Amino acid sequence: MLVLAIETSCDETSVAVLRAPEAVAAPEVLSNIVLSQDEVHAPYGGVVPELASRQHIKTIAAIVGEALTRAGVGLEKIDLYTVTQGPGLIGSLLVGLSFAKGLAYYHKKPLVGADHLEAHLEACFLENTGIEYPVLGLLVSGGHTALYLMEEPLSYKLLGKTRDDAAGEALDKIAKFLGLGYPGGPVIEKLGRGGDPKAFPFAVPRTKDRSLDFSFSGLKTAALKHIREHGIAKDDARLPDFLASFEEVIARTLVDNLRRAADAVQPRSLVLCGGVARNTRLRARFQDFAREAGLPAYIPSPKLCTDNAAMVGALALKKFARRPDPATDLDLDAYAR
Repeated sequence: MLVLAIETSCDETSVAVLRAPEAVAAPEVLSNIVLSQDEVHAPYGGVVPELASRQHIKTIAAIVGEALTRAGVGLEKIDLYTVTQGPGLIGSLLVGLSFAKGLAYYHKKPLVGADHLEAHLEACFLENTGIEYPVLGLLVSGGHTALYLMEEPLSYKLLGKTRDDAAGEALDKIAKFLGLGYPGGPVIEKLGRGGDPKAFPFAVPRTKDRSLDFSFSGLKTAALKHIREHGIAKDDARLPDFLASFEEVIARTLVDNLRRAADAVQPRSLVLCGGVARNTRLRARFQDFAREAGLPAYIPSPKLCTDNAAMVGALALKKFARRPDPATDLDLDAYAR
């Protein structure tokens, strides 16, 4: 079976073609094209929804064509179409959804909707076929921070989520305040490399009800207070220490909640996914905890951490295998949350 997957939940236009032979446990990624819009949104220090949807409209046809060319197949060979329904920016989602519906309707092929967050969790399974359930997943991106328990395939139980800013969002906002550039996470990691992560004191935030939810707005406020009190600026010699300290407390906060969740649900495997999972400091803290807990830990390769269509295709293939429906579902709708 060949599946063509489309992902346009935010500011990346991505299309992938996957093959799922019966003899192979995990699908083969024949192509996975990701077109970033970072240059478009950089002047604004964050994603502008209207600009994002317009860029998707301009580029999606070309990206579909490039994905097919690199995979060496034509549209007539595609057996299944899939597209991200949400969560995400509603305008961006509708571009991908409308395009996928048109292709599926014209070629009279089935169309499967995919949840963006569930697809991130599936990214690890593309590269690792032996992950043992139950799986505890930590999903960290620019718009989402959450903990999930996967007791079996296609089972996603939300254990905790952010109550305000996501971890990636907090990094972006501090970078924007300091005028460091966009996206903020990679910039902070680069400029904070070699800095002292203990130079600026930050307390790990915890919710009053001791739930597994996250909250990063307080950390952001504390960081802004340090910036003002110490006069931190983009050309300041103390900048690497400040950025390393801020990055460190975010990683500690994420892993602290992961540790408490693991104590509660007793998983057999750990997964870290989402765009912020590319962060070196977070990956190291995650792997340190996994070694302490004696649990196998899995992180997608960097190209599968960011928003991409391959993970959407992997999720769709699992869903279609469980409940094959040859009909083209034109009633699929987008959802922002």
